[in-house]
Parts: sequence; structure tokens; C-alpha cells
Amino acid sequence: MPTITTHWRKQLRNSDRPAYLLLADLIADDIKTGRLGVRDRLPTLRELAADLDLNYTTVARGYAEARKRGLIDSRAGTGTFIRSGSPSLRLRGGSGAEMTMNMPPEPDDAHLMARLHESASRAFAEIDFHDLLRYQDFGGTAHDREVALQWLRPFVPHASVDRILVCPGIHGVLTALFSQLARPGELICVESLTYPGVKAIAAQLGVQLHALQLDDDGPIADAFEHACKTLNPKALYCNPTLLNPTAGTVSRARREALADVALRYAIPIIEDDAYGMLPRQTPGTIATLAPALTYYVSGFSKCFGAGLRSAYVCSPTVVQSQRLAGAMRATTVMASPITNALTTLWVEDGTTEAMLQAVRAESGARQLLATRHLGDSGLQAHPEGFHAWLPLTPGWSPVEFASYLRTQNVGVVASAAFSTDGDPPDAVRICLGGPMSREQCDQALRLIADTLAHPLHPHSTLQKRG
Repeated sequence: MPTITTHWRKQLRNSDRPAYLLLADLIADDIKTGRLGVRDRLPTLRELAADLDLNYTTVARGYAEARKRGLIDSRAGTGTFIRSGSPSLRLRGGSGAEMTMNMPPEPDDAHLMARLHESASRAFAEIDFHDLLRYQDFGGTAHDREVALQWLRPFVPHASVDRILVCPGIHGVLTALFSQLARPGELICVESLTYPGVKAIAAQLGVQLHALQLDDDGPIADAFEHACKTLNPKALYCNPTLLNPTAGTVSRARREALADVALRYAIPIIEDDAYGMLPRQTPGTIATLAPALTYYVSGFSKCFGAGLRSAYVCSPTVVQSQRLAGAMRATTVMASPITNALTTLWVEDGTTEAMLQAVRAESGARQLLATRHLGDSGLQAHPEGFHAWLPLTPGWSPVEFASYLRTQNVGVVASAAFSTDGDPPDAVRICLGGPMSREQCDQALRLIADTLAHPLHPHSTLQKRG
């Protein structure tokens, strides 16, 4: 059976185009037509030179040109193979299937979008802009805080208006809390896999992070107690619901155990509940178990949209809330009164709840796609969340896997970005949200599954496809 190079010989004989450029063109054309598929092995340089009756240098230049175009890849001991056989995905800005930034999906609901426009237009038609364009006390107006209390009450029943601050995003709150609770060189306990922003904050402030190993129930309480006995940590940071990156949720029993340790050693807790609004059912918050120690932080970036930079924090006491306000005022001055006013309106008129329900529904549909394509691969996810944790098969390292997918115009995040113990597992985080459509998400997941099933160690010889 003739190999695919038979028709290459014909083309080369009948063309005046430089052979090395034409060779790259032929590879590209055969990828487009399906004659060549991803991970198909190409002949060696010497084999192809003999088959096409070309000199070795010309074939080497042709492969180099194809490699420059992102069509092929070569590895010592494995040969040269196709790297662009699967269709690339184009999204807004030409970024491809951007599955790196953990953003909620954008529901395709015309009625909901109309509601956002109508309520925002109504609000701005009635608002006193002079008031919103002035400096305000940090933490939002009394009305902003009262509405925040309504939103937080199901999660922090003991919350009160005088302990709540309205802030410009969760990240800023975490920065202020880290700076307030720990001096440079001092230590904060965190999960062994955690939000990368926490690592960046700690590095900027000179704060040390001590990794607590995870099991199926969450951070191991005995490890936390050992750290309290021996290392004098200044706080415990945790993301107990839909942990970024693993999507795991700390069990009720483990929350009680962690709270018990914190109470016995008087260790403040930063409960980052960025994803806590997404599941309809979750264990009670740590803040309800250790209210005298816990700073409960929530916001709208993960249940509404990343651009709605409003966050709420409930401090353990009024005095601690005032101190936190001072720390945040030093770096952010205040949250935008205009943003606060819009957020408050949307909470009051039910728009935030409607958006939350839409995000849950769309996340659920995309998680079904993820399960269909990757469920047999050990995928870890929550049916109402929008990120997932994918263990890798032997033959792939996380960095290589992420890098290869990037050549296919699909972005995922290698595990090292989340590791705080220097020993990241062989896994990547996938975001199913952001601006890509459900169809684009499906296509990207199919590509990820195909890549996972076929590590970059091709063994088949190149043959003509029927």
C-alpha cells in the first residue's frame, strides 16, 4: 500500500516552488484534509529524502519550516509527528479555548441580559452621581452593608452590619488580611494546593506559606495542629468550598476539626468562600464554627462575573473590622461607589440571584460535557462548579501537557501554579467558563480527552488514509 508520500512526489515534480517550502505546504494541506492526523508519525529525514528523491538538507529545511509553522514536532528517540491535526478554536480576541482563567460561564440568556441592562439603566437614571463621585468612608454606605448582610446571612447567620465591609474584590481583601495578620518572615498555613493569588500575595509581602497536605476531606487537621505546636503560624487560609484548583469541598467533620484546632491555639482563620455560593448544598461555613476567629470573605467574581469587583468580608469583631478597613484604605482608598451602588441594586432586585441560577445551570451543562469526555480519566469536579481537576496519564508531565494544548489553541493550567509544597501532582486545572460558548467548550474537551489518551509517543508508521 503506497504511503502518503506518493502524492507528495507528484506535487514536487510539477511545481516550481522551492521544495522545502512546498514540503511544508503539503504537510499543512494534508492536515486540513484529514489525510494526516495529530500524532501521526512522519518518515525520518533520511527516509523521506530517499522516498522523494531529494537531498537530506532540503528535507531538513522542509521539516524546519513545518515546525516553525507549528505543524510538526520532533523528539529524540520518538521521531517527527503531527502536532496540529485537530481543529484549532477561535474565540474572542483570537485567544482560542481559554480555559486558564477561572471565570464563570456567560449564560446565553437574552432575557437575563435584558434584565441587566434595564436594571442598570434604571439605577443610573435615579442615582445622584455627585454623591457617587465623592470620597466615601471605606467599607460602603450603611445601605450597601445592610444589603451585604442580607446576601451573607445564609452563610454567616451571626453577621452584623458593623462587622461587614464592602471591598473592591476578594484579592484585595486577602492582601490586606495577610499584611495585617503576619509580618514579613512569619508563617500562614494554607492547603498544599491553593489559589495562585495567595502565593503571589505571600511572595510580595515576604510572608511564608506552610503547606497542609490534603486528603478527600480537606486539609489534614493533625498537620494543622502540628504546625500550631511547632511553627507558630499567624493564620490559617483556606478555600473550603470548591477548592481552586481541585474542586474539592471540605467535609463537615473536617471543618469542625480545623475550627477546633484554631480555637485551642487562637489562630485566626481566613475563609475564602469565593465559590461558596455556587453549590445549592454545602456544609456549614467555618465562620459558624469559629466565629470569634474567622474572617469570612465572599464576592461576585465567581457567581456573577469577574468584572463585578465587589466583595464582602465579615470580621470576627467590630474592632477587627475597623482595623481591616484601615489596612485596605491604605492600598485601595475605597471600593468604587458606582460599582457598590450597582451591586447593591442587583442584590436587592434579585438580579444577582437570577445570574447565580443561570451560572449554575450553564456550569451543570458544561460539567456533563466534561464527564462525557473525561469522566473515565479520573476527572474531579462538582456538578454546579465551573472548574475541574484532571489527573494525567503516564507519558505526560503537566507542563508538557499544557504546552502541547497551547499549540492547539487550548489553555489549561499546570499543577505547579497551585502547589505550595513543591511537589505538585501530575494534573492540570481546566476552567469550563469564560466567554467561550458551550459548543466551543465541548470541542476543547474533546481535544483534551484525545490528547490525554494519546501521549506524545507515537508508534504507528505513516500510512495513507482511506
